[in-house]
Amino acid sequence: MWRLRLLLILAAQAALTAVFGADTYSRHDFPPGFVFGSGTSAYQVEGAANEDGRTPSVWDTFAHAGFANGATGDVACDGYHKYKEDVQLMVETGLDAYRFSISWSRLIPHGRGPVNPKGLRYYNNLIDELTKNGIQPHVTLYHFDLPQELEDEYGGWVSNKIVEEFTAYADVCFREFGDRVRYWSTVNEPNIFSIGGYDQGIVPPKRCSPPFGFNCTKGNSSSEPYLVVHNILLAHASVAKLYREKYKVRQQGFIGLSVYAFGIYPLTNSTEDLSAAQRANDFFIGWLMHPLIYGDYPRVMKQNVGSRLPAFTPLESKQVKGSTDFLGLIYYTSITIEDESSSLEEEPRDFNRDMAVRLITGGNPSQYFEMPIMPEGLQQALEYFKQVYGNPPLLIYENGQRTPRNTTMQDTERISYIHAHIGAVLDSLRNGSNTIGYFTWSFLDVLEVLDGYESSFGHYFVDLDDLDLKRYPKLSAGWYAQFLKGKRVGPEPGTLIGIGSNPSIADSK
Repeated sequence: MWRLRLLLILAAQAALTAVFGADTYSRHDFPPGFVFGSGTSAYQVEGAANEDGRTPSVWDTFAHAGFANGATGDVACDGYHKYKEDVQLMVETGLDAYRFSISWSRLIPHGRGPVNPKGLRYYNNLIDELTKNGIQPHVTLYHFDLPQELEDEYGGWVSNKIVEEFTAYADVCFREFGDRVRYWSTVNEPNIFSIGGYDQGIVPPKRCSPPFGFNCTKGNSSSEPYLVVHNILLAHASVAKLYREKYKVRQQGFIGLSVYAFGIYPLTNSTEDLSAAQRANDFFIGWLMHPLIYGDYPRVMKQNVGSRLPAFTPLESKQVKGSTDFLGLIYYTSITIEDESSSLEEEPRDFNRDMAVRLITGGNPSQYFEMPIMPEGLQQALEYFKQVYGNPPLLIYENGQRTPRNTTMQDTERISYIHAHIGAVLDSLRNGSNTIGYFTWSFLDVLEVLDGYESSFGHYFVDLDDLDLKRYPKLSAGWYAQFLKGKRVGPEPGTLIGIGSNPSIADSK
């Protein structure tokens, strides 16, 4: 009956066009305490890769091998040295919160053992600067950047040894920063990280096997993605247990895990495509959410993956279940699903063949950079979490528009995208969603994992040709600032209010 209800939900969603609220709104339409912010991650923004005791991570290795479109994070935005300037831009923009990650290899250079005092000082200084200016720090402990030493020693996330190592690392972070940080996300989007890093081999640490991935020197696409997510869930549960037993009473913080989600729609209303769409939800979302909420993987995953899917012991199931205080949701676009059950007859199989669907992406193929604006998919994802997983507290930790870098500062496409998606969040809240915050990606133009500095998501342009890496506000920075300061906004940029540097300088770039 439960499954039939979900199929009916998907059928209804496929037949409906989302109807959004007013074209204009203000932040005062949102509940008191609803948090608005923006984010980056350590390797993408900090730079100073070889300074003050930091050692290489798997992302350094990946980038230096040329896989980030020839770019590296050696300098990036130099956030390591320019954090005070960046926090002032956050203040002028009006952010409630800033999401960033800690570089494990900067804080604990060998992955275990002594803490690096200079790395510790940097994160203390950054957190102090944020809190001094009334900005909530939201910290991600792991964002694709495992210390290379741990990867070399035992394979990192493919080994159960990582559970103990990650817990010890988290203990340091809670001890040193937990008096000022209330929101901790353990691992960034484990579902996409495992598929990209261990099946397709397109993100660090670039492990894969033919015919599913290429140019990998090690890995097994059929089994490692499942093993990695299993170890991440165990590590997350271990960290949550540590926090609740040792720090929660004193620090009053919250532990979460971020999940990458699509809006998922069946291609047709046929039983096969409706079942395929539910299967895609079970594989993409249920892979993480079922263990966190129910203590085990979805039934269809166990059936299709078989012995390649690790099993939880009764104790592990008990520890993983209920180990999140909130969920971080990462959403950019929607996909259409067509049944492809014939792939279950193929050998070998990877995640996509096990899922047994064909993924159809939307948008105009000629618009290579920009993603289609599909806010109804975000509404659908929020409704899915509400109906299937008990409406847990959700922080939308990433949402934003990709555009070519070095084109124009008049990023009206980004304004249209963000406006539509904030409107979708507002509609979802009015429909009972337990969403408690929304963060744009990204605050600055940062190094992007797949295409380096070719694309941008930021509200602020970073001039890589300037030795000082000067920041310039784009039009979206002004639009977001107007909204955050309580003005009613629509999809048009309106008048750009002064923020930071002279906008006319930015427009000339």
